Amino acid sequence: MQALALWLTVGALQLLTAVHGGPQQQRFVAPDITWTLSKVQNFAWENCGPPSEPAMIKSLSVSPDPIAVPGDVTVTASGASTIILCAPLKAVVILEKKLGDMWIKVPCVDQLGSCIYDDTCALLDSLIPPGEPCPPPLQTYGIPCHCPFKAGTYSLPSSEFFIPNMDLPSFLTNGDYKMRVVLTNGDQEMSCTKLSFSLQSEKRWLH
Repeated sequence: MQALALWLTVGALQLLTAVHGGPQQQRFVAPDITWTLSKVQNFAWENCGPPSEPAMIKSLSVSPDPIAVPGDVTVTASGASTIILCAPLKAVVILEKKLGDMWIKVPCVDQLGSCIYDDTCALLDSLIPPGEPCPPPLQTYGIPCHCPFKAGTYSLPSSEFFIPNMDLPSFLTNGDYKMRVVLTNGDQEMSCTKLSFSLQSEKRWLH
């Protein structure tokens, strides 16, 4: 489950940047309109590395489908790592959007899209400052939220999270997407995970 926390963090970074607001969010706001996420649906995942990779998601369930935004989402998950996961853990994210019969790579803009995160452990520290307790439900089930992550198998029972309103950049509006996340430590690939989902957004006029 420690490894799973990293995978979910990397994936969530693609949306958390917009959620947190501040200067990064403001760069997405056009003079007259902005796009607001309203629905996420058709979520699916799979491991894409060989069975010998040290870190893997064992199960991941997200409901309901579709997920209304803002709204609640229920996540049930389990993961395992056969080795200690420690810094530096590099994450390479490839995000593609379907256009007709083609998949087009989404560029990295303001840490959204196809980005490289050189140190996901530092990103975890920036989201949850060291010394502060891990947020529920991680703390509830004794799941750590900082590197290093000990080897083991952990499970997150069915847990509810709230997704707030969020604005999206124009290049991440309505459409089907697929994401590939590869975690490495030096020359060793630790895990490979594929995600797919559809986003639906609404145009909001600014006054």
